[in-house]
Amino acid sequence: MINYSLRYSAHPEDVKSYDTEKLRAHFLIETLFTTDEINIVYSMYDRYIVGGIMPVKSTIKLDTIPYLKSEYFLERRELGVINVGEKGIVSVDGEIFELEKKEALYIGKGAKEILFSSTQKKPALFYINSAPAHSHFPNKKITKENAEIVHLGEEKFANKRIINKLIVNSVVTTCQLQMGLTELLPGNVWNTMPAHTHSRRMEAYFYFDLEEGQTIAHFMGEPQQTRHIFMQNHQAVLSPEWSIHSGSATSSYSFIWGMAGENLDYGDMDICAPNELK
Repeated sequence: MINYSLRYSAHPEDVKSYDTEKLRAHFLIETLFTTDEINIVYSMYDRYIVGGIMPVKSTIKLDTIPYLKSEYFLERRELGVINVGEKGIVSVDGEIFELEKKEALYIGKGAKEILFSSTQKKPALFYINSAPAHSHFPNKKITKENAEIVHLGEEKFANKRIINKLIVNSVVTTCQLQMGLTELLPGNVWNTMPAHTHSRRMEAYFYFDLEEGQTIAHFMGEPQQTRHIFMQNHQAVLSPEWSIHSGSATSSYSFIWGMAGENLDYGDMDICAPNELK
């Protein structure tokens, strides 16, 4: 079963007037993982798709949805998958990929049958992002051994973190999709600080490995018109091209960032100094 919904894009002038409920309704994705179902949000930000797949008792097939008006899901799209649960299997037109926790898989345009299953008593949790694609590139599994890894931040600023670039153009060839995984070290809580925007790309953040009972404050909005959304474990948030995307939590955590847009330049950022934010 596939549950799907549509999110329209929002003008920054309109977002200035949003209250808590409206802000959450437009940008927060509260439920991604439900037993033996696929949950998908189709966003008008670069027509980006965010979703979650939780196979428990059965193998789940990724079928198309009405918004795509396509014969199959990846007829005109590419897909990124990162497992945030126990070991699982992704079958792509009969080719088998085993994914441990925090391993990724890029699936190119044109793949027709994509199946997801778990191999352990506790399920795999497949977080997926998808973007339009106009060329086919080979499928590729990415582990930490072949990821591009960057260490950033300092303890004194509570932002010491490890960035695992998984589906980026220095690791795997894609049309426009990029994904990676950032791990906050124990005692560190700030991500993407200093904050930035990139008007040539939208982004989505998915938070996980947050301790039970804790919360994340995700910051968004124009640098001088910021807003916040309190989030829980296994929730995602959409970030327009005009918005910062930063956060702080009451414990350490990990998060997955996904992007699509005009270019594949990871360093294409307009930095906002911490003391310039409002």
